[in-house]
Amino acid sequence: METHFFTKLPDKYSVAFRNYYNYQNLLSVRTASFIFLTLNLVIRICYYVFPESLTKAQNFPEFNFVNWIFIIVTPFFYLVSHLLVQQLRKTRRATAEMALFTFVFALYLIVGGMYSSFISTSDPSNALTLYLIALSIVSFLFIFEWYETVVLLVGIELIFTMLLFHAQSGPTEMTHNQLISAILLSGFYLTSRYFFSYKASYYGQIVEIRQKNGEIEKANTFKNQVLGTVAHDLRNPIAAVESLAMMMEMEDIDEDTQENLNMMRESCVKARTIIDDLLDAARNENSGAGMETKKTELNQFLQGLVDAWKIQLNGRSHVVLISNVKSVSAMINHEKFPRVIDNLISNALKFSKEEDKIEVHLNIVKNRIVIEIKDHGLGIPQHLIPKLFERFSGAGRTGLKGEQSTGIGLSIVKDIVVAHEGTIKVSSEEGKGSTFTVELPKAE
Repeated sequence: METHFFTKLPDKYSVAFRNYYNYQNLLSVRTASFIFLTLNLVIRICYYVFPESLTKAQNFPEFNFVNWIFIIVTPFFYLVSHLLVQQLRKTRRATAEMALFTFVFALYLIVGGMYSSFISTSDPSNALTLYLIALSIVSFLFIFEWYETVVLLVGIELIFTMLLFHAQSGPTEMTHNQLISAILLSGFYLTSRYFFSYKASYYGQIVEIRQKNGEIEKANTFKNQVLGTVAHDLRNPIAAVESLAMMMEMEDIDEDTQENLNMMRESCVKARTIIDDLLDAARNENSGAGMETKKTELNQFLQGLVDAWKIQLNGRSHVVLISNVKSVSAMINHEKFPRVIDNLISNALKFSKEEDKIEVHLNIVKNRIVIEIKDHGLGIPQHLIPKLFERFSGAGRTGLKGEQSTGIGLSIVKDIVVAHEGTIKVSSEEGKGSTFTVELPKAE
């Protein structure tokens, strides 16, 4: 934290910080004046309620006069501070009059405490409690520039000296009293400047954070625009390659050519999946905000996804649906939720042998819909399971055929499931396979 005992803030912060601390000062004036007025009203009530023998108020005629002054003057500060707060909220620009008003109230508060000490005893060295309290309150509540603080100290010292002469203190007594006052005022200055430096540093950090957030938002918008453009430009050639592969399959081709075409189609599917994963991760599109769902019968929904995989695998029945319920419905987003099942099936195939089957189970357990994607493949090491659904956690592994992982697929799956008010968990044993379990609420 940079201290500002005799320095001003940098120009880029000074105006904005002045508006900020003037607003805070006015709020403090309003609160402090209300409390100060309440205390004086309580004292006035006690003055009338309790007997003079207890309060000894008859011995202090100055007290009666000063108490009435506080009761009459303090509401003025409260009302004016309230009006200035409303004005500053509208204009968002502090004026010199606002700073002067705060300065006058601080001086009023300190002089009130100082004079109250003189009322208690003509020897301030024995009773400077109220003076010290007033100085502490002002240093904590109000923020002043260093030159404003110096002017305030000079004013306080002049008034204190006048009160000493009024009390007819002797030379030695006056020297002692001035020394005590100098110590108090030095502590007040240091405390005030420390709080100024702390609040200025805090404000500067807030401004920088806001600026950085603005820059991040702009960069994020630019990134999304670039990703959208890149995704669009990549999808077109990928679609062209897929179309070319489909056209070649219509002709009489040998086994080697068919194998190459299958590799081309699988590569295109993987490329599209990676593009979709990156776009979803970058745009945070998997939050539940604004996601439209509709009541969907899950037997037909899951069977359609399984059939699509059968076509993608050239008719091989490696993915099967095993349902133990005749009919059950859930509220499903038909754009996003298929990616949950497709991603889990894709991962299961990635870590399974060609002859292994991938089972999609549909059950109802304790009035919750349970979808399980089960494989009999490689399994997941136990130390990777806790961070499996974390984005870019390093839990991604290379598939049995060398397939690479983007590290974000399962995190996107979890986001989509949570957006459907569901949960997802995994159980696995190395060498025996894995089971991903998705639970969803039943549709009413």
